Amino acid sequence: MPDYKRARVPGGTFFFTVVTHRRRPIFRDQAVREIFGSVIRDVIAELPFTLDAAVLLPDHLHAIWTLPPGDNDFSKR
Repeated sequence: MPDYKRARVPGGTFFFTVVTHRRRPIFRDQAVREIFGSVIRDVIAELPFTLDAAVLLPDHLHAIWTLPPGDNDFSKR
């Protein structure tokens, strides 16, 4: 098992790649993309962060987030 290290930088900017279960191309579906966008907006309203950039591909996404000053808990989001 890899020994991953997580950077816990308050107010930091983080790059994420998230892959769908079994690489299913669920993001091809417009309804799924709309739901995903709605969920991201809901999370930002409750647990603020800046979505600096995002790329949504059929079976995965890449995103760059910046957390508020003093906050390092990206996993809660």
